[in-house]
Amino acid sequence: MTGRTTGAAGPEVPAAGRARVLDSHVHFWDPRHLAYPWLADVPALDRPFSPDGFLGGAPEPVEAVFVEAGRNPGQAGDEVEWVRGLARTRPWIRGAVAHVSLDDPAGAPDAVRRFAADPFVVGVRHNIQDEAPGFTAGADFRAGVRLLGQAGLPFDACVRQWQLGELAELAAACPQTLVVLDHLGKPSVPVPDAAWRPDLLRLARRDNVVCKLSGLATEAAPGTGATALLAVVREVLEAFGPDRCLYGGDWPVMTLATSYGSWLDLVREAVADLPAAGADAVMRTNALRTYRLRDRGPAPVPEGPDRPA
Repeated sequence: MTGRTTGAAGPEVPAAGRARVLDSHVHFWDPRHLAYPWLADVPALDRPFSPDGFLGGAPEPVEAVFVEAGRNPGQAGDEVEWVRGLARTRPWIRGAVAHVSLDDPAGAPDAVRRFAADPFVVGVRHNIQDEAPGFTAGADFRAGVRLLGQAGLPFDACVRQWQLGELAELAAACPQTLVVLDHLGKPSVPVPDAAWRPDLLRLARRDNVVCKLSGLATEAAPGTGATALLAVVREVLEAFGPDRCLYGGDWPVMTLATSYGSWLDLVREAVADLPAAGADAVMRTNALRTYRLRDRGPAPVPEGPDRPA
């Protein structure tokens, strides 16, 4: 990492000419407040992760979109309210991608209407990475995804590499809904599944799909170097184009494999050869457009030491 230092007063402003950062994929959680069943299987993450902890790991001012963090489905509304409370004193938290059980024909319509009327909610995710094959073809689930398009909310799609073909079919079946592919489709690195590349290209041909450059390091085999990661990020950039890729950190899950500064540097290297407007699109403006956020200027630099929420 070059060109940055972190002092007691907080991170430095990005170097002149560098695109400002809007991180499209950040999580916070507190197991003392809400229940996150999946954390029992990941002891290193089974503790509170606060917005102040995030800023303490970021090497420069960063704004962020919160993405639902796998609390019990019945606590989805409570999660949004909790993050809204955090954002009141942290305006760099620009909005929340909330959970909705989109396959629930009884509950999904009301939840979508409620979140669509909430200006803090900028998208919806029903995490489908552990659903059975064929789940996304279900009539109830597709009806829920179509509701998002009608409500003007994007659908964050977290899938594993073997599910990309199904996601392409879902995107084709729901053309009015903007689909946001999380974590590049979670390819294994350095050797993705044989179907990942053709399925990714098939998905990229859908003009209602964008892709987050996030989460790749945690899918990599131990010892995988930055060169292999960079090659995959560049391949995805080529497939979708810089106007349909969004920078994402996936903090704090990313800390299982890398540091925030290392991942930020890697994505910046991937976009280094783009025109300034293209790099800015990946690092910031595509997220503004995807989540319908207003550009409010530079993110604030935090004052004082990191402290737990």
